[in-house]
Amino acid sequence: MTKRVVLVPTARPTFAVEAARRRVDAARALLEELGAEVVGPRELVMTSDDVERAAASVDPDADLVVNVCASFSDATPALRLYAELGRPVLLWSFREPGPVGDRLWLNSLCGANLFGHALVCAGAEVRWVHGDPGEPLVREALRRALDGELPTPPILPREHLRFRGERAELAEVRGLLDGLRGARIGAIGDAPTGFTPSEFDPGQLDALFGITVDRIDVDDAIERVRAVGAAEQDRELATASTAQPSLRRLDKAEVRRHAAVTSALRDWRAEGDYAAVAVRCWPEFPTRLGVCPCSSLSRLADAGTPTACERDVLGAVTMLLLETLGAGTTYLVDLVDLVDLEEPFDLVRLWHCGSAATSLAAEPSAATQSVHCNRRIGVAGDFPLRTGPVVLARLAEDPDAGNRSGLRLLLASGESLPEPNRFQGNTAAVRLDTRAEQLVAGLITGGFPHHTVLAWTDVRPRLRAAADLLSIPVVEW
Repeated sequence: MTKRVVLVPTARPTFAVEAARRRVDAARALLEELGAEVVGPRELVMTSDDVERAAASVDPDADLVVNVCASFSDATPALRLYAELGRPVLLWSFREPGPVGDRLWLNSLCGANLFGHALVCAGAEVRWVHGDPGEPLVREALRRALDGELPTPPILPREHLRFRGERAELAEVRGLLDGLRGARIGAIGDAPTGFTPSEFDPGQLDALFGITVDRIDVDDAIERVRAVGAAEQDRELATASTAQPSLRRLDKAEVRRHAAVTSALRDWRAEGDYAAVAVRCWPEFPTRLGVCPCSSLSRLADAGTPTACERDVLGAVTMLLLETLGAGTTYLVDLVDLVDLEEPFDLVRLWHCGSAATSLAAEPSAATQSVHCNRRIGVAGDFPLRTGPVVLARLAEDPDAGNRSGLRLLLASGESLPEPNRFQGNTAAVRLDTRAEQLVAGLITGGFPHHTVLAWTDVRPRLRAAADLLSIPVVEW
């Protein structure tokens, strides 16, 4: 019998929608070639009205439900369409096209990661396939899915460590954790719509770490920026241009606005004595101030303050924890690409749009400042990240209701390899110490956030000890 497939292609208009449409058409054609009757919206689902129209076609009795992550999208469509589906949805992400040094055209893999987090945390199930429609492995995975054999999620390497660390090490880490108590994180604004990893439980952070979060509205932050005087802008502009000479090549008005944002954020951080900050960096900063705050967050990071974009408070806590344990400066990244080398999916690319500290650049003296990859206005960093051994870590919500801490700790390691900056912003090409395909499948189907923290000092023994002391289970690849 002909198998009935619901196919919903989600996307966002700030990405390369024509490239996304071509891949969606090829995806639909492949399923039809495999003998399926494909139903669902033929156009990209990008607006709330699009999502409501798509909802009418999501039939839980269909043989297969596929969400094609044609480009990045926030998780709003995922929750509306699949949270109550009652069966697994297959998330299909594409490889990243586009020339070296250009922006991310699709950011499809990251979109699948965000969908997985939102749905698993909502109690739903997801499966995942990655690759373009013409690839034999993709074709075989879809053929099997049509026969009722969805990809099997990997078993998460989860462990309750139960005080395995050395006594002296545990005592040292306990002292460092005690030093975190009383720390404050400054947060600007609410979580961006559909960014479920940017939600957090303030009571949980207080109980576990003794950390409190002070929040101000985006309106208040914008007023602070507008109140920065010309003299203060001039001082910051002179200092920043000396540290980052490439600023002199950018639009002068945007660079001056960047100086005002940097000054306002620095003063706000100092007033609150914040150990880290988490900032709702869009859409209000670019739409209302005409500037992206990426390089301003970079300036704060270079001065020693962990900075998390997209108001990811738990990401900021992870950065603060790593830096407290001796990791040095860290960076919050998306996992955006899988690359074939000697074996399938041997390497991952980690990226974000330009807020890395210049000290993390492969060549700090050549850490170019540019325009934002999607917004096309200043100011954002555009340079590859440091090479060498790296650790990936993330504190994340735990769907296991029996976990009293409510959090779990993701850990992985690898080596950042030298290569030109693949995507505009800040990119690291990382050969992992485990099979990358298994790790990424675990992140997506296990409901981990799309943001992880990248560090260049191996503090995993101390992180494991901290997890012991805080009764946080560790998921380590």
